[in-house]
Amino acid sequence: MIEMFKEWCDARHEYAREWKQKNPKGKVIGYFCTYVPEEILYAVDILPVRILGSHEPQDVTEPHIFGMYCPFCRDCLAQGLKGRYDYLDGIMIAQSCLHIRQAFTSWQLHIPVGWSYYLPMPNNLQSRFTLPYLRGELETFKKSLEKWLGKKISDSDLDKGIEIMNHNRGLMKQVYETRKQNNPPLTGLEAMYIVVSNQMICKREHSVALEEMLKKLPQRKLERETGARLMLVGSEDDDTEFVRMVESVGATIVVDDHCTGSRYFWNETKKDNDRLKAIAERYVTRPACPSKDWPQRTRLPHLLKLAREYNVQGAVLIQQKFCDPHELDIPATDRMFKENDIPTLFLEFDVTVPVGQFKTRVEAFLEMLSQEALF
Repeated sequence: MIEMFKEWCDARHEYAREWKQKNPKGKVIGYFCTYVPEEILYAVDILPVRILGSHEPQDVTEPHIFGMYCPFCRDCLAQGLKGRYDYLDGIMIAQSCLHIRQAFTSWQLHIPVGWSYYLPMPNNLQSRFTLPYLRGELETFKKSLEKWLGKKISDSDLDKGIEIMNHNRGLMKQVYETRKQNNPPLTGLEAMYIVVSNQMICKREHSVALEEMLKKLPQRKLERETGARLMLVGSEDDDTEFVRMVESVGATIVVDDHCTGSRYFWNETKKDNDRLKAIAERYVTRPACPSKDWPQRTRLPHLLKLAREYNVQGAVLIQQKFCDPHELDIPATDRMFKENDIPTLFLEFDVTVPVGQFKTRVEAFLEMLSQEALF
């Protein structure tokens, strides 16, 4: 049941190449940030593929990007420089942080690609000007796609894109609902495979697999103890080895908040006669990235709500090394959890995670949780 999602993650590049063979008129676009409006890409049958790293030591980015930029953005750029995304017809980004934008710009300069687009997604999402501004930028983006593809994007096309994305998001929410159970039918590692694969394969195909899985989940029983119920919060994380390690020492990650997790799919696009306005509103109101969560910290009540709904016993706060938005966000997040009697463990990630060292710290954290449960 889960094997297909894992296979999609492991063979992401092979999948995209095969998709292009099956869809010779189709385009594959690599995107650097989950604020990219996939609805508009699916409206014209483009396959969006999230550009992610490989968690391998890399030594090819130093001439192109500062070494003190976060390891995630350097890893992403390294994948392009090594030719692993050579099947892309284009790349795009929606403005988030400076570091990943630098990876995008370096890609534009040094890696051949047919089309590229920078979407100036506002960072101050709480401004009253944000929604009309973003709606206008989506209009400009749509025109750029129309010029590149040589075809108009109609309202019915946009309706199709919105429906594809909303259907998939709704199914993903149903999957996450099952993790609220006392004995969840999914591990955190399995959930990670499901979400990460969702960012790189055709949503139609992914939705079919989700529908089949949801039929079987009510009868599924894991042959393992749930252990401590943990929440994973912070920087981008698709590091399966880390999650596997955490769940091997007596815990289950039952919910998460990061951009390769629940933050990616959490809310849907509402119907509106102005389709671009509806899409813009979805990205403005989705659970915010810390780079966009100001002046009010809207993330904190959302995180606490998730922790309570999923009966979380502890939160693991992760930060990619040199990640400025999360470095500023974590102190307030840590304080909020502790004020609500939810212990936290902070870990700083690099390109490759020191699983052995982290294992010792996770084991100590779980021991502390078990001791606190006795009193």
